[in-house]
Amino acid sequence: MNLPFKSEKIIEIAEHSGSIILNIYQRDFEVKEKEDQSPLTEADMASHKFICESLRRLHPGIPLLSEESLDAEMTERMSWESYWLIDPLDGTKEFVKRNGEFTVNIAYVQNHRPVFGVVHAPVLGVTYWGGVDIASFKKTKECQQKICVRKLPTRISDIKIVGSRSHQSQEFLAFMKNYSDAELITMGSSLKLCLVAEGVADLYPRLGLTSEWDTAAAQAVVEGAGGKVISYPDLNPLRCNTNSESLLNPHFLVSA
Repeated sequence: MNLPFKSEKIIEIAEHSGSIILNIYQRDFEVKEKEDQSPLTEADMASHKFICESLRRLHPGIPLLSEESLDAEMTERMSWESYWLIDPLDGTKEFVKRNGEFTVNIAYVQNHRPVFGVVHAPVLGVTYWGGVDIASFKKTKECQQKICVRKLPTRISDIKIVGSRSHQSQEFLAFMKNYSDAELITMGSSLKLCLVAEGVADLYPRLGLTSEWDTAAAQAVVEGAGGKVISYPDLNPLRCNTNSESLLNPHFLVSA
């Protein structure tokens, strides 16, 4: 797939944004509460500002939508065929808890599908990127490697399921009763999808609220690695920007 940008530039933007976040993470910071009662810190806003300014300089013709965007941008989005979809700090609760399990997410969406994504975890020093017809990769300080999902085990006792560290719903707990012999791995932010992409986990059932900016970048990484991200229980491919009223995802499964 021919993308209208160089992936290296988007990776650089995500990683530099991570450095900005780390500077705030390593000192005292104020935590505010948004209208939906989710936390907001100065790191969210500093990352949002840097990413948006950088992408607009790099490709001024591509519109963008961030978790911290204004209402006007939220309204205009339905006319966009392609755009950037950004979560400048995914896992703010993990950021506040200082457990390191938060990410910077930048996705490029085309015709309702995330076709490229970068997920950067500043504290962990890891970056995932990839997408449709591109393959997917993981970079650490030590090395860079191509990643792919592993073959789904046939025995439940061999399946590794990843779940949210901070948002385990009653629906998720009910789902897990069918997999009581499986190994459960807990993780924050979009790193859960990336664990499936790199073959560390086999299944991630998200049976709770998420927004499209939470998942788009990591969805591209999963699909580039050969995995699936499908709505649940109807099992349709997860898509972006199809609902003029909301940016909430349906329940979904991420699978090898």
